Amino acid sequence: MVFSSIIFVFVFLPVVLISYYLAEGSGKIQFKNLVVLVASLIFYSWGGMKYLFLLIGLVIINYLCGLMIEKSNRKGLFLILGLSVDIIDLLFFKYMNFIADNLGIVCTKIAGREISFNIPSIALPIGISFFTFQIMSYIIDVYKGVVPAQKNIWRLMLYIMMFPQLIAGPIVRYSDVNREIENRHTTLEMAEAGVKRFIIGFAKKVFVANAMGAMADAVFGLSGQFNSVYAWIGAISYTLQIYYDFSAYSDMAIGLGLIFGFHFNENFNYPYISGSIQEFWRRWHISLSTWFRDYVYIPLGGNRKGKARTYLNLWIVFLLTGIWHGAAWQFIIWGLYHGLFMFIERLGFGKVLKRLPVWIGRIYTGIVVIVGWVFFRADNIEIAINYIKNMFTINLAGFNVDSVLFKFTYLYYFMLIVAIIASTPVFRVAEERFKNKRLAKAGYLILFFITLTYLAGLSYNPFIYFKF
Repeated sequence: MVFSSIIFVFVFLPVVLISYYLAEGSGKIQFKNLVVLVASLIFYSWGGMKYLFLLIGLVIINYLCGLMIEKSNRKGLFLILGLSVDIIDLLFFKYMNFIADNLGIVCTKIAGREISFNIPSIALPIGISFFTFQIMSYIIDVYKGVVPAQKNIWRLMLYIMMFPQLIAGPIVRYSDVNREIENRHTTLEMAEAGVKRFIIGFAKKVFVANAMGAMADAVFGLSGQFNSVYAWIGAISYTLQIYYDFSAYSDMAIGLGLIFGFHFNENFNYPYISGSIQEFWRRWHISLSTWFRDYVYIPLGGNRKGKARTYLNLWIVFLLTGIWHGAAWQFIIWGLYHGLFMFIERLGFGKVLKRLPVWIGRIYTGIVVIVGWVFFRADNIEIAINYIKNMFTINLAGFNVDSVLFKFTYLYYFMLIVAIIASTPVFRVAEERFKNKRLAKAGYLILFFITLTYLAGLSYNPFIYFKF
């Protein structure tokens, strides 16, 4: 089930909201938690019951490990046990086929004859990377004494399985919501802010992300050598698609969280206005970058053990960032590619950028990010390299490609302009200065109904980050 679907908007969400606000009227936290937990179980089981049992099993194991970490004198043993189960689960479901395929290639070269490991294709549980990182952060924080172990397994299950952010983030830490799981109340202001945020995300996904995605799919579907203008249009469209697709989900998750009394941290802060790659990663997928900072970079020594160790730690973090996103070499290259520019900026280029006009830094960052997204979007490294060659090889022939030409609609042009403007704080500043609040509320309602009307004519349109 996806947020931008008819079944979610017209059936699931209304039933859950009615049930929740009846529970809210009782004033008892256990009733409110029960509604959200049952809704979360139904929401996730929509993608398959077997994965629901997998997730429940992980919750039980980490619940027990958390209790033992707090009570036992052998805290490290139970931390390692819990983390091992989480990591092995992630490796098996997400990376086993990738490991087997590449191990077969290595063994073939060593043995001089073809060797393959015939492992049946393993289906990827939806959102496995997100909920695994949440579970890991919980037991690590219990080990560090940041939070107490949760004694009530149902409340821990609610934290891990909370449907607003279960599938594609933001990655929520237990320390951010543990008090609200124990006691919370949704005010009218919170509910109103949540509804607005949900509508914004809903419209971003249905209109902007999908329009950009249609163009990106058309261009990336081309093969061989093709028009360099098309190559840039496709890459820019995908750059906008992935931002509006992922940030739309985060907006909707944060909005739903507010409606149910939870405050999730922001996940994006206008990343495409960044003046460096370092700044980009402070603004893009904030919950993931801070997770790696706090649970990998700092424990490895951060920048406290000299320059050489700092650079090594950065490379490790970005290697893991690439691996986290997908079991394919192009994701690893994408992670190392960003690590390379972080390394270059740390060497001194970052200081140079600060002395240059802001627009130069933004153009540099934009080009680096756009080229990087080609690796992210392409099916393999060979296709990505060929695509980038087309971007930087001047070729103005071949404009008569029907599959691309048909995508140049008035809707695409309009959404492209909206996407570029909305990637800056212009609309947010305009809304803050807008005085007529009633008219603003009416505008949100109109936007919601227009989006619903448009959604009715669309086919299934999942979010990009579901596969991570």
